[in-house]
Amino acid sequence: MVLSIAKWVGKVAVVTGASSGIGAAIVDRLIEKGVIVVGIARRVELIEKRAKSCTVKEKLYAVKADITKEDQILKALKWVEDNVGPIHVLINSAGVILLKGLTETSTEDMKTILELNVLGLSIITREVVKMMQAHKINGHIIHINSTLGHQVISHAFSIYPATKFAVTALTETLRQELNSLGLKIKVTSVSPGLVATEMTTLNKDILPEAKEMFDKIAILQPADVVDAVVYALSTPEHVQVHELTLTGL
Repeated sequence: MVLSIAKWVGKVAVVTGASSGIGAAIVDRLIEKGVIVVGIARRVELIEKRAKSCTVKEKLYAVKADITKEDQILKALKWVEDNVGPIHVLINSAGVILLKGLTETSTEDMKTILELNVLGLSIITREVVKMMQAHKINGHIIHINSTLGHQVISHAFSIYPATKFAVTALTETLRQELNSLGLKIKVTSVSPGLVATEMTTLNKDILPEAKEMFDKIAILQPADVVDAVVYALSTPEHVQVHELTLTGL
């Protein structure tokens, strides 16, 4: 099997949650590979700063949008299509984790996690698939999932594992739907274990019990997740990478 990301060079990739962590690392690597990237996040100033330091002109665009708000998603995607071009790759990296037990989680926090990790992901995926279909694009959609979307290892993540189990199911649901429609659009779930980001090990406000738990788990770096994303994108047209699970040693 010949691996190459060349087919995406000069094409448009949208990365949500692009302001930091895994999303920012994906943005950097795709630009390096010659892909035109649109980073979407609430903290758009962080993407704009990255765009200014980009050595290749007009390779990174920053769009402000809250993925929990449907109107902002639709507005952002319209801007991309009108100003950059139709989307060939969508990487759903935006997400939030909560280090609490369910009995300690407010209803508001539950809604926020569900709206971002499940509903927002589903809405932007739906709209991008429509765009790919309209432009007859053989695209690729990648969900940044989690090993907690396959196995619950602790009660200390509230409804976060439930949202990632939903992403696992949504990946398979979409794969079946795309096949039934005869569309050559790939969908991949990338499920890393614990990754060093500002939401986890780099979180300055991390609770002592969470830190103690993290200290017992092998830690991945954002670059490890990026490697998996690039691998999935590099596979030949006839190869569907459905699930990539990454754990530290």
